[in-house]
Amino acid sequence: MTNYNISSIDYPLHHSRLRKLGLIGGLSWHSTLEYYMYLNQTINDHFGNNTNPPLVVINLDQYYMHQLQRSDRWDIIAGMLIEACGQLYKAGASAAMFCANTPHKVYHDVQAQSRIPILHIGDATGAEIRKKGLRKVGFIGTIFTMEEPFIAKILKEKYDIDMMVPDKKKDRERLHTIIQKELSLGILKPETKEYILDQIVMLETMGAEGIILGCTEFPLIIGPNDIKIPIFNTTLLHAQMGVDFILDSDF
Repeated sequence: MTNYNISSIDYPLHHSRLRKLGLIGGLSWHSTLEYYMYLNQTINDHFGNNTNPPLVVINLDQYYMHQLQRSDRWDIIAGMLIEACGQLYKAGASAAMFCANTPHKVYHDVQAQSRIPILHIGDATGAEIRKKGLRKVGFIGTIFTMEEPFIAKILKEKYDIDMMVPDKKKDRERLHTIIQKELSLGILKPETKEYILDQIVMLETMGAEGIILGCTEFPLIIGPNDIKIPIFNTTLLHAQMGVDFILDSDF
């Protein structure tokens, strides 16, 4: 049997300077794929060749995660994310990302027990909104991100941005169901897109200057050409934050 000495691999100098990033995905795998594609393509474009970034991906079970959410077992969800961060640390990752908005509900509990920093999707989104000079934005996402303050709070306290959501409970519940029962399964219906656009128009009439697609599945069905006001795609903004970390830019 041949012994291979992997410790002697001589990577190109530019690659050795890239920081390894850990992705906690599967929430859903469709949006995790968007993260993975964006990170690789943007690093390719940066170097002008097919240099790929050092990534470690952990794929969690979204079906189980949804069961835990419905049962309000966020303690178990936090434990799963803490375990995943530990696995990423052991694999050599210098930072981690939750590849979805909703897990950030337990961000502070997980970060407190993680040995590596976790890049927050709210920071990626808030910084871009401030860059555009906006102060009031609409937000659509899961029932948790719309009704609980863990995203709205970081936008307000760190970036002085007011966040509004659809005012009717039934609309928030339907958006949540669309995410879990359709988009996270890759089901993209024309009538679903029309309903989401109607909700965005309602937020615009309430004074929203831009719209946060606050679930990483929404960009699968809504694009920047679908509405007139600015769209903030949390998937791409968060992934760009990951690119900046890998390249050691702005960190």
